Parts: sequence; C-alpha cells; structure tokens
Amino acid sequence: MTRTITPRLRTLVLLFLAVTGALLAGAGPASAHAALTGSDPAQGVVVPKAPDQVSLTFSENVSTNDDSIRVLDPQGKRVDLGKPNNLTGTSYGVQLKSGLGKGTYTVAWQVVSADSHPVAGAYTFSVGAPSATVASVGDQNAGGGAVGWLYGFGRYMSYAGYIVLVGGAAFVLACWQRGAGVQALQRLVVGGWLTLTAATLWLLLLRGSYTTSGSLGDIVDLDLLGQVLQTKTGAALVSRLLLLAAAALFIAVLFGTYDKREEGADKRDLTFGLAIGGTVVAAGLAASWAMAEHASTGLQPGIAMPVDVLHLLAVATWLGGLAALLVALYRAPAHIPVDSTAVRRFSRVAFGSVVALVATGVYQSWRQLGSWSAFTDTGYGQLLLVKIALVALLVGIASVSRRWTGRLATTTVSRADEDDATTTDPARTESEADAEAEADASVETEQEKETVKASAATKRATGTADAAVGTGASARDEAADPDRAAQLARQQAAKDTARQKRVRDADPNRFGLRRSVLAEAGVAVVLLAVTTVLTQTEPGRTEQDAKAAAASSSSSSASSSSGGALTLDMSFDTGGTDGKGVVRVDLDPAVVGLNEMHVYVQRPNGRAFDIPEVKVAFTLAAKKIGPLPVAPDHVTTGHWAANGVQIPMAGDWQVSVTVRTSDIDQVTVSKNAQIG
Repeated sequence: MTRTITPRLRTLVLLFLAVTGALLAGAGPASAHAALTGSDPAQGVVVPKAPDQVSLTFSENVSTNDDSIRVLDPQGKRVDLGKPNNLTGTSYGVQLKSGLGKGTYTVAWQVVSADSHPVAGAYTFSVGAPSATVASVGDQNAGGGAVGWLYGFGRYMSYAGYIVLVGGAAFVLACWQRGAGVQALQRLVVGGWLTLTAATLWLLLLRGSYTTSGSLGDIVDLDLLGQVLQTKTGAALVSRLLLLAAAALFIAVLFGTYDKREEGADKRDLTFGLAIGGTVVAAGLAASWAMAEHASTGLQPGIAMPVDVLHLLAVATWLGGLAALLVALYRAPAHIPVDSTAVRRFSRVAFGSVVALVATGVYQSWRQLGSWSAFTDTGYGQLLLVKIALVALLVGIASVSRRWTGRLATTTVSRADEDDATTTDPARTESEADAEAEADASVETEQEKETVKASAATKRATGTADAAVGTGASARDEAADPDRAAQLARQQAAKDTARQKRVRDADPNRFGLRRSVLAEAGVAVVLLAVTTVLTQTEPGRTEQDAKAAAASSSSSSASSSSGGALTLDMSFDTGGTDGKGVVRVDLDPAVVGLNEMHVYVQRPNGRAFDIPEVKVAFTLAAKKIGPLPVAPDHVTTGHWAANGVQIPMAGDWQVSVTVRTSDIDQVTVSKNAQIG
C-alpha cells in the first residue's frame, strides 16, 4: 500500500506536536482551584479596633457552608456569627460578634472551588496590638488525609474504567468485529463498566467528607450525602450512573445480538446504530467530568467543555483500544486470532486519536498555565512536563509497534498462501506438517527444497492409502461407541488448537508486536496516574496569582505600617440591574497634610466600570472631625482623581465612598484606615 507519509516522518510529526503543543501555552487567563486573592482585614495587619466583619476574595466563585470561614480569638474560640454571605462577585464575608478585645485573631477558611476541588488556608490579623494565640487550624486539611487518598484512588479507577469501557468497545466495532465473540474482550469491556460504576458510587459516598471534615466516619453520613446531591458535582455523578445504565444495554447488544448476527446488510446497519449510540453514551459520560470540573469554569467554558469531552474521547479510544489489542494478542483463541488488518485499523485510529489529543491538549494548557515560568515554577507545570515526556515516549513505542504490524501483515499473506497449498490434502497429519516445516527450514537451495517436497508428497500418498484402509474400521468403532467418538473428536480439536497456537506464538513478528504493545500499556498506566494527579493539582496560573496576591498583601502591610501610600478596596451593590462592583481608593502618601487621591471603579470581572458619579468623604469620629467631602474629577472610564486632599491630623479615619450607577441607584460604602 502506497503511503504519502512514511511511518518515521509521521512519528516525528507526532513527537513535535506533543512537545510543542504544551509549550505553546502562553500567558492567558485561566480558572481552576480557587485561590485567595484578597482579604479584609489583610494578612498580618494591626487595626485600631475590631472590624464588624471579615471578608475574603477568591479568584473564582466558591461554595460555602456554616464552617467555611471561621474567626478565632486569641483563646481559640469562634467569634464569627455563622455562614458567610456572598458580598459581591467572588467576595464572601462573615459577621463578627461585638465587643471583641485586643489581640491576634485567626481566620481559617475552607471552601469548594467551582472546579469541584476543596481548598483551605488560614492567616492572622491583630486588633490594637499583636498577642500570643492558642488558636489551632490543623484540621484545615482540605482534600487530604485518608479520605483524600481514597477519593484520589476513586478518581483514578473511574478514569481507568471509562478508558477501558469506551476504548475496548471502539476497538471491537471499528477495528476487529470478530472480537465481539472473544470472551477475553467481553470480560475486559464488562470489567471497565463495573469499575466505572463502582468508582462513581464510591466517589458519591466520599464526596461529603472529602469537601468538609475529611473524616472517615462521615462517609456514611446521610445528611452530607443529601448536601452532595444538591451540588454540581453530585448531579454530575448521578447523571453518570444513569448513563452507565444505557452503557449496559449497549454492551448487552454488542456482545449478544451483534455477535450472533450474520454478515450482511442487517449487521452493517446494526454496526452503524451501535457506533452512533455508543458515541452518544461515551460523550455523555465524558461530559459528566467536563461539566463539573476545570472546563466548566473560567475562560470560555462554552468552548472548553466540548474540547474536554473530545480530549477524553481521544484518550479512551487510544489507551482503551491499546488495552483491548493487548488482550487480543495474548488471550484471543487460536481459531480467532487477531489479524494484521485489525492491527492496521487500530494503528490508523490511534494516530487520529493522538492528533486530537495533542490539539485539545494545547488548548487546555493555554487555559491552565499563566506564563512560561509556570512550567518550572509550579507543581502543575512540572507535572505537565512529565506528562508530555510520557506521551512522547508512548508515541515512540507506538512507532515500533507500527513496524511490527507491517512485518506481521507481510508474514500473514505469505502464510495464507502456504496454508492454501497444504490444507487441500485431507490426509495430511500434524506430524507430516511439522516434518515438512522442519525440512523447509533446513534446506538451503531450491534443488534441495524440490527434493524434500517430492519426498513429502510420497509420504502423503502412502498415508492416504493407509487412511483409506482404516476408515471402515474407524467408522464401525465410532458407530458402536458414540461417546468414544466424541472424546476422540474433542482430543483432535484440542490438538489442532494447540498446534495452531504454537504456530501463531512462534511467529517472531507477532511476538515483537506483543512486547511493544505491552510496553505501551505499561507507560499508559503511569500516564493515567500522572493525569489523575494533574487534575487535582492547582493550575500554574492560579498558583502564581495566589503568590502574587500574598506578596502584594505583605507589601501593602509593610507600606501601611511605615506611613506610605494607602489602598482601600470596597465592594458595593447599588441594587440595580448592573449595580455590583469594587471601588478602590488610593491615598498617597497617606500622611497629615496634602495628599493625592485616585479612585478606581471596576466591575466584578475586573473591567473598568463607567458610572455617573463618585463622592468621597473623610471622618475622624474620635475627634468629631468631618465628614470632609472630596469631589474627585473624572479622568477616564472608571478613574477619578483629586489633588490637594487635606488630612488635618493623624488618626483612625473612616473613608466613605458614595457610588451612583444610575439616576436612582446609589450606595455608600466605608472602611477605616490609619492615616498619618
């Protein structure tokens, strides 16, 4: 067969795409694993009096419960009033008890990010002056411990079950339809279905404990299970179970009616129907991951979710088909051996799957990595490099398998011609076939071959005469003892099967293909483990954003304590249809005397908010000064500024900002700050 692309060139192209694909992940917004990007009070600050509430701002929307944000006093007692409220966008606040004393307070938080993963953390701030604290947040072990390990194992098994189920069925339908009658393949696909079903139920039970306490005892808590069923992840797991019921029907038809159907138009129609139905079920199962995890949140979710579904389908078709091919090579019966045609078909299917895998992987990497440095500076990037190396290794081994496939095809054609020549003689026995095979292997010249073949023909003629003489006696014995005849028939069939298996297994090309496919399967197992860990790892961009936010908070605290520029962020909601946002007040140098003030108004997504009016007022309640109004000038969209803002004395000033988003919708928000 003529090829426009040589196997070596095709392998080089795949390697180039696999490595370059992820390296093309440039800087761009992504979202997964919520990260804390801001807090009020900020980490490490000392405020003059206790705040009314503590607010936290995350990189994405999160799910909360009564214990999501806990504030502990220096004695370790809770001083918050319960479940947090969504202040605006991605900011969440919890009210504090009144009359709090001086000292260091601890804020511990544990929430579930929009991509279904629990995240947790803690920090401290002080009222009046820092103090010793006995507050402990050691139980903030989100997604960790024994429950975290069990949940991760369940995720691995669910991926493995899906890959084997989808890939095994695709191998039978697209590459080797005779395999529908092979019990080893049937067990493989059914095993994939059972594994995915059991893993899904297991994850459903573990989910409540995984996202809250992390306690093994909470696995059987029915109240937690009820809460899980009301979440996006719980709904996805339930829908996966419903789709698995449809998958069971598909398996029953594939290995039942389809296997028994004779070749013809009816079977072709059934093949088409199974292919369409199987693709729909497989895509639906893949969507149960895409709609509840990374792809469902962040940049371009409408594109990211279909891409994620295609990515999972490509992985399953490649790696699951590889597992089916391995089982066929090792466990297929001698009378239904997997032929070179099926192997070649799978090779083409696998090539297309790898191309789809690389293309979708490029897009996913672009969403998850925020910069080139994330490849080496974050755990996600390092794992991604390991995954790229494993994919490249897998493609390299696959190229070796393709060469063995080509040799196997040539050998199969030659052997078929020899079998046609030798099986026309019904008197040919196993010993004669073996003798002739050994003779053919030992001769060195064409003349010697002709001599040996003539001798073998003489032996066959003699054997034919002997067989004719014994036929009558054998027939009489069989008629007299039918059980004996059946036993002899079974023995002969077993001997024929054993001989066919010996001949098949002795083929060096088939043996080489077995070894290379086994090596591929071994690498695929490791690749799946790395991928499972990768899906539970905080993406590079989010990790770097969290580090930058922490550094900014530390810098702001240091600047505030040294009398430098002051920055206040306040969320607002005027109550209108488009009334939510964040207002930022920058006061420089935040000292007694003249200051320069800038006011920035942004939407929850960070874009500049063009509103009709902004007013600012300063009040020093302790000295009964104010409010001192300031009317900043509009500079550009979302930006106002004022020069010569006079602060008459140092103290704990209340900075109030009035934001008007329409003719009738306005609100005033305020925050205290030490100025001077």
